[in-house]
Amino acid sequence: MCLLLVAIDVVPDHPLFLLGNRDEFHARPSDTAATWADALQIVGGRDRIAGGTWLGIRNDGRFASVTNLRNGRAIQAELSRGALVRDWLLGDDGIEVYLDRVLKQIDRYAPFNLVVGTSSQVGAIDGATATRRMFESGIHVISNGPRASCWPKAKRLKHLFRGRLASNPVIDGNVSVDSWLSLLGDMRQPADTELPDSGIDLQIERMLAPIFISGNEYGTRASTLVTRRTDGYLSLDERSFGPVGIVFDQRRWTSEPESPGWLEV
Repeated sequence: MCLLLVAIDVVPDHPLFLLGNRDEFHARPSDTAATWADALQIVGGRDRIAGGTWLGIRNDGRFASVTNLRNGRAIQAELSRGALVRDWLLGDDGIEVYLDRVLKQIDRYAPFNLVVGTSSQVGAIDGATATRRMFESGIHVISNGPRASCWPKAKRLKHLFRGRLASNPVIDGNVSVDSWLSLLGDMRQPADTELPDSGIDLQIERMLAPIFISGNEYGTRASTLVTRRTDGYLSLDERSFGPVGIVFDQRRWTSEPESPGWLEV
């Protein structure tokens, strides 16, 4: 992922509410959100090159997502960042145990920010400082910068989220998927004075600045909404894009409490 919003105990009847955009080169082969053949209790996309994922959730509420951490340097890493999400989803360690283990080998990965959660807790690693923290109730936005930074797209998404939250977002226990995913399609271009200095060329900084990136070779490839209701009902909705932001697929997966897996609806 390149932009992730995690709302804990904020949306009525939904203790977990997650919105995220995955930005990537369109030529990199990957699979859209589906159950994993080797672990049917997990649903999420899959990178065909390294076998990891940018975001996924298990039917017991265990979930994770990773963003790259942009610093302007090309780094060849021993391990794929997507493996951090995959290994969390396939494992059963507690959050603090897992994050501490990752921190001990953080230099084996290219720079990243990582969020992992269960049905009761959410924690994260800030890759810039190599520290972990637990999330409290509230709205948390993670992008490609350090925790201490608040890039324009992160500010913008939080602003749009709060506005949507004020307009009766839940009816009869359900949310309007399209209206929430539309927040991730915002292409407002920040002024140059708002842009971070992440060590890259200004033209590229501008191109990467909006919430949604529309490009021929690189851009937003998936917008995802993950929710957990108070009754334990889980859902993952994903809208997939090709070059210049053309939608080519949209999928919805659900899992009821005590269900052995996921159902595509």
